Amino acid sequence: MALNLRQIEVFRAIMTTGSISGASRVLMISQPAVSRMLSHIEQRIGFPLFERIKGRLYPSPEARRLFRDVENVYRDVQRVNNTLHDLTQRRHGVVRVAASSSLGHQVVPWAITSFRAEQDVRVSLDCQRHTQLRDQLLDRQADLGISLFPVNHPNLEASPLHRAGMVCVCPSDHPLASRARVQLPELRHYDLIGYGAETPFGQHIRSAFESAGEPWRPATEVDSPHYACALANAGAGIALIDEFTWQGFHSEHLTAVPLPVEQRLIVSLVYPRTEPLSQLAHDFISHLKAAFVRFSATDTCVHP
Repeated sequence: MALNLRQIEVFRAIMTTGSISGASRVLMISQPAVSRMLSHIEQRIGFPLFERIKGRLYPSPEARRLFRDVENVYRDVQRVNNTLHDLTQRRHGVVRVAASSSLGHQVVPWAITSFRAEQDVRVSLDCQRHTQLRDQLLDRQADLGISLFPVNHPNLEASPLHRAGMVCVCPSDHPLASRARVQLPELRHYDLIGYGAETPFGQHIRSAFESAGEPWRPATEVDSPHYACALANAGAGIALIDEFTWQGFHSEHLTAVPLPVEQRLIVSLVYPRTEPLSQLAHDFISHLKAAFVRFSATDTCVHP
């Protein structure tokens, strides 16, 4: 009663297109060939998969249940094909980079440009949120990750790459705008733009305020520092963001004042623990380090 991959492919094509003719077009075979294959499948398993009413096919409950498992098979096949594609690409030279969104505005693009000036290889950059970046590395969809926040997983290796400063973004005519540095207690009297408690930024800033003995009561919440800057630019309050987001956000109406040194973030280089980095990846990392030095507001590089 087992079905082979070709029979599964025909069944899926009929389910997804809803007709013999649609499956014929998808599979690029004749309609009689699809009909014969379907009849053979139903004879083989011993029960009908479709009801035929006025020339149309309607999936049976058994077909709908089977389709769920067939979709899982197709995802696995697609994963195999993706892996094969990646292996083929690596032979010709490719570096796949996943980075936190804040780092994708200037630092990583500059590193890629510098790297490709010396290496004739393809580089892919995917800027992701924290959890998606981790999952890409675990699924081997990226060779290395550059994360603004710690990535903790037993299958991933993480090493410190750079200390990124945090800044307080406020209107240029704000009372805090002329300060050389702002302490967290000074912010209690102003509307603050914060982040959801489930986000890395939200957890970092909440922890910082708790350590300073200050209540954390944001007036508005967003899910990224770029949107926090946009709200600050619209006059919604003060935004607490990383220095690289600020460098990539241009506004004549805002000023950025550094937060205390202890609020800095450690940018990490992350890669699968079970696979050593290629020589191309190591070469790219050297350009990445140079990019952090180039764009850093202060000399805050970390040497592991």
